[in-house]
Amino acid sequence: MSEPRVPGSRDASLTLPCGESVDVRRFDMGMREFRCECGEVHAIVMDVHPLGRFVPEFLETILLETIDTASGADFGTLHMLGIVKEEFPQKVVSKDVSNDGQLGCSMLWVSDFDDRRLHEIVVELIIELMEHAVSHADDDAAMSEFEEQMLSFDVAAFVEEYRSQRDFHSASDQPV
Repeated sequence: MSEPRVPGSRDASLTLPCGESVDVRRFDMGMREFRCECGEVHAIVMDVHPLGRFVPEFLETILLETIDTASGADFGTLHMLGIVKEEFPQKVVSKDVSNDGQLGCSMLWVSDFDDRRLHEIVVELIIELMEHAVSHADDDAAMSEFEEQMLSFDVAAFVEEYRSQRDFHSASDQPV
């Protein structure tokens, strides 16, 4: 017998990178982390979360204007988390939850990393994208300047400052 097409009627379980299984309906758009039964805290990202969660909006705008995607869609969280998952296939799981109207998103990612470490990884990967783009400019001076600037760039310090300015530690921004 076929299953009726009722939102939320599909399998809502997700096996996390640690091996635990969780009902995705426990997550909501305001969550950044999930305290798991395994004892660890896992980062949660949804496609509705803007890339500005990780980098300033001016950089998000530059990435949107600069990067052409194979799908033709704007570069954003969907693509960035795809890159993270590609780099860390055993540490990130994703689920298409577009048929579940209770969540308010279409894609969900849960990582083995906590939110802070995931934030650092995203920034590191964006720097790699930028370095790749500069290398294709065939401008040795630009490449040298970029490399020189990156030598003094501290990812962990950037993430710390960005998170403190964005107030990622408010009462509503804690692991559940």
